[in-house]
Amino acid sequence: MPRKFKSTETFLQPDPRYNSTLLAKFINSVMLDGEKATAQAQVYLALDMIAERLPGEDPLRVFTDAINNVKPQVEVRSKRVGGATYQVPIEVSRRRQQSLAFRWILDVARKSRRGRSFAATLAEELTAAFRKEGGAYTKRENTHKMADANKAFSHFAW
Repeated sequence: MPRKFKSTETFLQPDPRYNSTLLAKFINSVMLDGEKATAQAQVYLALDMIAERLPGEDPLRVFTDAINNVKPQVEVRSKRVGGATYQVPIEVSRRRQQSLAFRWILDVARKSRRGRSFAATLAEELTAAFRKEGGAYTKRENTHKMADANKAFSHFAW
């Protein structure tokens, strides 16, 4: 890392509507080609749809619970030992957990459009993740199953 490195987390401003840095980070990961206003509008529209679908719930709490439900605890990494490659289960750091959760939710929301708007599919995926179902939660479960199946190789994690 260069000496003059400045972490972008210190410059991250919370989003204007909900005053949440987690939501601001999510908006930044939704953003394509530097169009932050468009990404912000889509995320806020999705949160409004969540508020309509789940009237008793706070949309920001639904969002944070969805992210927490999708975060993986362990993942498998390939390690080459003596000419053989093993899938070694390794614990995931907090920052990587968050970035994987964002990535998986956005991948599912972008792929399952079927003629609907991105905000609608994002709202649907966030409510599914809140209920511990949906594509992103399935991806997390598959990652955990793979790590559990390969725990015999955990002694290679160094």
